[in-house]
Amino acid sequence: MPRVFISIGSNIDRERNIRGALQALNAVYAPLILSSVYESEPLGFEGDNFYNLVAAFNTDEAVKKVRAELAHIEIAHGRARQGSGWHSRTLDLDLLLYGNHAIHEPGLDIPRAEIGKHAYILRPLAEIAPELRHPETGVTYAKMWDNFDDKHQKLWKVEFDTGL
Repeated sequence: MPRVFISIGSNIDRERNIRGALQALNAVYAPLILSSVYESEPLGFEGDNFYNLVAAFNTDEAVKKVRAELAHIEIAHGRARQGSGWHSRTLDLDLLLYGNHAIHEPGLDIPRAEIGKHAYILRPLAEIAPELRHPETGVTYAKMWDNFDDKHQKLWKVEFDTGL
């Protein structure tokens, strides 16, 4: 049964949307493993700060079914797709890892390329899966975080009651 890792983020009514997403995920995929919640400034646009975390769970659902469930949860929390680019959002659920699989096809990129590019994804992933190895590079997420050098991405841990 694959262990799935997803990135969760919000900068619009972020407490309510993060809690709602966690409740919805927990209803389908319990038990969840959760990182701490981190606050970060938006990248590539002006807007309110984001709350971000990573959740993990085991499932025997097919990867496309998991992705469809994540999209359903986003829509239920007011997510409106505004085309490409960076912008504020009620909820963003990104499928980062699906077991040790590498899947690269139109509309599906596993492991997600952003893992090594964004502190708000890599830091919480390294927190809950430090010894797990990236399916393509073989480098642990703890080592990737240790080597992460983008000083422009400010990130700080916040106290957050998940409601679970």
